[in-house]
Amino acid sequence: MHRERVSTGTEWESQVGYSRAVRVGSQVHVSGTTATDDSGAIVGVGDPYEQTVHALSNIERALEDTGTAIGNVVRTRLYVTDIDDWEAIGAAHREVFDDVRPATSMVEVARLIDPDLLVEIEATAVVGATDDAE
Repeated sequence: MHRERVSTGTEWESQVGYSRAVRVGSQVHVSGTTATDDSGAIVGVGDPYEQTVHALSNIERALEDTGTAIGNVVRTRLYVTDIDDWEAIGAAHREVFDDVRPATSMVEVARLIDPDLLVEIEATAVVGATDDAE
């Protein structure tokens, strides 16, 4: 089965040996994604809501690069440095996924790769996934 990789060209991808997203068949897996802009600068320093919004926007772009959309997401995993920020992070997640309602987890971690990063999000999508039942 063909493997399609999406790269942003950041130094981290080659240094660590990963892709932003990988599509195999109908499945798309998006790597842990943070609130960084195209130059690698952190967006929303100190603001967990803004970081979540930006990370989800980066995920949406990676999904589009594989020919799918945010509406096909079936799973998210949110790694947060302070679980007390859950309401702000959850609000940003809900704004994107209120109609999609993927399975999700929010887990507090000791730290992320940069101390200014508050949220890292992974996503899994299935191309062609539809919501047939409520």
